[in-house]
Amino acid sequence: MSKYRKLTHAFYKCDYHIVFTPKYRFQILEGMVKSLVEHDLQLISSWKEVQVIELNVQKDHIHLVCSIPPKVSISEYMGILKT
Repeated sequence: MSKYRKLTHAFYKCDYHIVFTPKYRFQILEGMVKSLVEHDLQLISSWKEVQVIELNVQKDHIHLVCSIPPKVSISEYMGILKT
């Protein structure tokens, strides 16, 4: 598999390591909440054609390594994830 991804008129490799936390870094991301967050992140990412390379949900933060296509801005993607 190539390390570059392809759109109609472009080849790209836009990999990002994103870390975000709940408000006040409360330790709420465990159990059922953790599985729902993982499922929702995967679902939204597939909807926006973002390839999730690695996803790690801790009790108080989330690590997400993903490949975002150039047609989707990072701020737009994060805005969708966090709402």
